Formats: sequence, structure tokens, C-alpha cells
Amino acid sequence: MNGDSFSAGERIVSPAYIRQGREARRSHEQLIRVLLEKGKCPPDAWDESTIELFLHELAVMDSNNFLGNCGVGEREGRVACGLVSRRHYRLIHGIGRSGDISAVQPKAAGSSVRAATSCFVVPMATGMSLTLCFLTLRHKRPKAKYIIWPRIDQKSCFKSMITAGFEPVVIENVLEGDELRTDLSAVQSRICELGAENILCVHSTTSCFAPRVPDRLEELAEICAKYDIPHIVNNAYGVQSSKCMHLIQQGARRGRIDAFVQSLDKNFMVPVGGAIVAGFNESFLEEISKMYPGRASASPSLDVLITLLSLGASGYKRLLTERKVLLHKAYLHAE
Repeated sequence: MNGDSFSAGERIVSPAYIRQGREARRSHEQLIRVLLEKGKCPPDAWDESTIELFLHELAVMDSNNFLGNCGVGEREGRVACGLVSRRHYRLIHGIGRSGDISAVQPKAAGSSVRAATSCFVVPMATGMSLTLCFLTLRHKRPKAKYIIWPRIDQKSCFKSMITAGFEPVVIENVLEGDELRTDLSAVQSRICELGAENILCVHSTTSCFAPRVPDRLEELAEICAKYDIPHIVNNAYGVQSSKCMHLIQQGARRGRIDAFVQSLDKNFMVPVGGAIVAGFNESFLEEISKMYPGRASASPSLDVLITLLSLGASGYKRLLTERKVLLHKAYLHAE
């Protein structure tokens, strides 16, 4: 409702009551305006009515929701079932265009509202998102056949390299105390043996299961910088871990990290099916987004948007703090 609508309402309901309603509406709109202006997660949680108002305002900007519109083209957002439409808050067009997952859609201004530039959401889980990164690197290193991979016993990251058409060069870990750690000397030996130009990238891992510990990211980043080899990090569980994120920051500062991939469901408590591809080089991230063929589902992006608005930055940080406290208690109990 705009000012004219509220003024018209004063002919039906007491102006004093209309003013109260108008101020209440304005408080919701203020939160939405600040979000769009600043382009970042609000510090405090939004209530569900504000979130739903925001999603409704976005949806009415998409052409499939225009009053009197009868789309006859191939991209008109037609949905047969009203339940399906409501499940997606009538944001039907998805994200991106045929040549770029991050491109704005002319018929879907609401669905195209985004702010991040150093990361983007992909409607695929971690393994396929890693594959997308490897396929992007193929164009930069056409001679490459191998990916250096410190071993982690997890199928999806192994299959991500096979699916992209590359041969994983498995680096066995070394036992140090009761931990399995990255064998840096073996990594360098294999690089020298195979030739740096024949290696697509080093594929490292931050989070895994004991006794395997996070890779020596800082040292691997330095090796990648030394031999001019790209470095892709499987950071599937890492956003929730300050240690993992610190390793990535230090690796980028001391050496080379081209991109790191994290799961939405593992870090943001949303349904399975999405990942965040992030990095420190915006041009490379743009190349990855353009490698995605066609448009994409908006569901993972919408899920994480709703979740973060419902938590607020302070709520998400509180969960991270609680995780640390529980981990510390677990260590004390084990001792």
C-alpha cells in the first residue's frame, strides 16, 4: 500500500488507526530498504511477516506475476500447480540467463536482486560445484591432465575430479602423533615429476573426519604460488569453523587460493542441494559462474536468504559461538 491507499482508507477507518497501521508498515519497509541499500545480512533477526513481505515485493516485480500479463514466450514462468508456485513464493524464473548464472533477467527483476560479488550460490551440492571449478580451469590450462589431491576418504570430492575428466594424483597422508597430516614433500615431488604445466590444480580440504585433520593450506598455497598452479579448496563444512576460515585467509595471504567451495546445508541448515563458490579473485569467480550452462533453480539461494534473515548476523554468530563452546566441553569430557 502506498500513501494514496492509506489516505483512501481513512474514509473507511478512523485516521488515527490508519496512521498506526501506516507506521507499522513503514517499520517493515525500513528494514527492507536498509537491506537493499547495504547489501548485507541485517544484524538482528527479521520476523516472518517482514520476510514474507519482502519476498512478496520481489515476486510482484517478476513478469509472471504482472496483473493482466499473458506470457507466450519460452521464459514466462508458467507453473501449473498453485501449491508449487506458493512453495517458491511465486519466484518462478530461477536465477541467471543462458550464458551466465549471475546475469540479470529482463523478465525477472525481483529474482535477479543480489549483492555479493566475491561469491555466488550454485544450485548443486559441493561435489558438482567443485567439478564446475575444475572445468573452468580447463580453459586456462589446456595441457593439464592431473589434479594433485591429498587423500581424504570421501567419494564426492574424488568423483568431482573424475567427472571433470581429470586424473586424481592421490597423495597419501603422513601420521604425526595421532593425526594424519598433509605430506608436503610428496606434493612437491609429484609436481616436479609430472610437470607443473600438466597439473590442473591442487585440490585441498579443510574439514574432514578424525584422524585426518585439515590440510596444511598455508604451505600448499605457497607451493601453488611457487609453481604457478591453481589451488581449489574443498571447504564443505568450513564456514561454521573459524579455524578453517582462518586457514583459507592465511593461505590466500601467503600464497595462492583460487576458489573455495562450501555446502549450504552443512553450514546454514537448509535443505541439501546448494553450495557457495567463493574466492579472492572476482574475475575468476565470474568465469566460473559463466561456465554454468543455462539458468538455474533459485531454491537454494532463496532458502539461505530466508534462513539468514530469520537469524540475523547476530543470531548466526551466536550459533557459531555455541558450537565452539560445545566443542570445548567435548574436549574437556574426553580428557
